Amino acid sequence: MEKKYTGTIHRFDGDLDNKFHWEGARSRGYESAAAKGVTETWLIGKPEKAQNFAMRYYSVEEGGFTVEEEHEHDHGIFIMQGEATVLMGEEKFDVSKGDVVYIPPNIHHQLVNRGQGIMGFICVIPAHRKKAGKDVWADENIKFGLD
Repeated sequence: MEKKYTGTIHRFDGDLDNKFHWEGARSRGYESAAAKGVTETWLIGKPEKAQNFAMRYYSVEEGGFTVEEEHEHDHGIFIMQGEATVLMGEEKFDVSKGDVVYIPPNIHHQLVNRGQGIMGFICVIPAHRKKAGKDVWADENIKFGLD
């Protein structure tokens, strides 16, 4: 008899006041001309067999920023630490720890750390998305290597 898949737990082993980290999560640095001081940690995605959503944690260093982009899928964001300026379309909004942000599909967006220390947030997106006209897992072909 085949065992039914029951889920995954990534136990938190960080420091809620300082460093967020989960056992078994997959992380990568995210540094380029388009992003500065960003670490992306995938908590729920294809390896967890999530069918409807993917969950990531982003850590943005002081003075850092995420990629400025727009795409077909939406985002649910929960600010867990620090302060940010969120660009949505042509407007900018200041947010801080505890705030929740919804970014609709096809809206130009970016998060910029506007405070001192780390700004961190949970980001929820669809488990699947379109890339080059194909339906792919959100975390497909990503190279991890920080953990």
